[in-house]
Amino acid sequence: MMRLLYQTHSPFARKALVFAHELGVADQLEVIHCETSPTNRNDDVFALNPLGKVPVLITEDGTTLFDSGVICAYLDEQHPEAELIPTEPSKKYASLCLEALADGLSEAGIWARWESVRRPEHLRHPAFLDGQVMKLAEGYNYIEENVPLDDQVTIGEIALATTLSWLEFRELPSFRTGHPRLADWFENFSERASMTATILSGDTHD
Repeated sequence: MMRLLYQTHSPFARKALVFAHELGVADQLEVIHCETSPTNRNDDVFALNPLGKVPVLITEDGTTLFDSGVICAYLDEQHPEAELIPTEPSKKYASLCLEALADGLSEAGIWARWESVRRPEHLRHPAFLDGQVMKLAEGYNYIEENVPLDDQVTIGEIALATTLSWLEFRELPSFRTGHPRLADWFENFSERASMTATILSGDTHD
């Protein structure tokens, strides 16, 4: 069995697990929940990832891999027939760019939460929060106007769906208003078995 260090309220950890479900290898993973935070050190995670973050994958031969993109690439190489990371160059780079955009939206959302919820109020920087919210809005607009949203499933769509789900879970600025195509696509993707098997959970202060 491979081991996946996981967190039930991490968009990046969920991306890796949804990817495993879509590959059909989730039953080969022992999923181990590890609570991590920039302000609370988790020694077990730091022992495997010097950044102290999940997800971390420990392969059957004991190799340690991080972060989510690397884990997905490793799993995909074991099952290239699934084409979750396409091999045809134009499709491959379109998929990887969508993954990068989705990861960037997650990062902007994380920083927005720190400035609006987690950081002590007297230390908050409103202009920094505004900058992160602007990234979310620009990202939503770009996807609505430029990204072909159809029935294909690649690492790009997986990253996008897990990001949008997390942004809603954290009650961050919504992608639904003014982006009907994106909202419809997300509703459909959310019904996939890989998504319903990996529902986000956690305390509102996590």
